[in-house]
Amino acid sequence: MWNEFKQFAMKGNVIDLAVGVIIGGAFGKIVSSLVADVILPLVGLIIGGIDVKSYMIKVGSAKLMYGQFLQNVLDFFIVAFTIFLFIKFLNRFKKKEEVKEQAPVKVDRSEELLAEIRDLLKEDKDFLRKHETP
Repeated sequence: MWNEFKQFAMKGNVIDLAVGVIIGGAFGKIVSSLVADVILPLVGLIIGGIDVKSYMIKVGSAKLMYGQFLQNVLDFFIVAFTIFLFIKFLNRFKKKEEVKEQAPVKVDRSEELLAEIRDLLKEDKDFLRKHETP
């Protein structure tokens, strides 16, 4: 059972997923800070110095913190858009690599001549086989 677990844990996909989750969590914190500490204060200044996070409605003794909810929604959209741009950038980079890999290899003139000779010899051999007398 230990060996099976070790094989599972050491598969490339599991390790890639773990790295992605860790980096994604750190990236999420950076974007959350960007939203909370930079973007929302600027939005507050633009709309008259209002702190969006402090918006709430009291219902009895309960507080509905819809300002915090709005901040989280904005945070989500910024994170999603940033990840979209990052993935788009990576895909463009991968496409450039694929184009470089698919570039035709220039063949030497001597190699071209050898290939032509090989093809001619093959044709002659096929011709002789077809016209041999039984």
